[in-house]
Amino acid sequence: MLHVFLLVVYIGTGENRYLASGDMYFASITTCNFYAAQSTKRYGSYRYLDWMDARDRVTAYCIPKYIKEGIVEVY
Repeated sequence: MLHVFLLVVYIGTGENRYLASGDMYFASITTCNFYAAQSTKRYGSYRYLDWMDARDRVTAYCIPKYIKEGIVEVY
């Protein structure tokens, strides 16, 4: 058995929220948090972030998991 960190990425808020990704496992919390931070960045010509449509907002975080070794690829 192996302790890892699962990166989950949600897009949208409220009723529009859905799981976009939940299958990336990392051996290090530091690496997982790096990808979580990079996943939530937005680029564009948004003058005010409050004007961004709620359906386009991204939330990403890491969840500790205990998995069987060799079942999934761990980065």
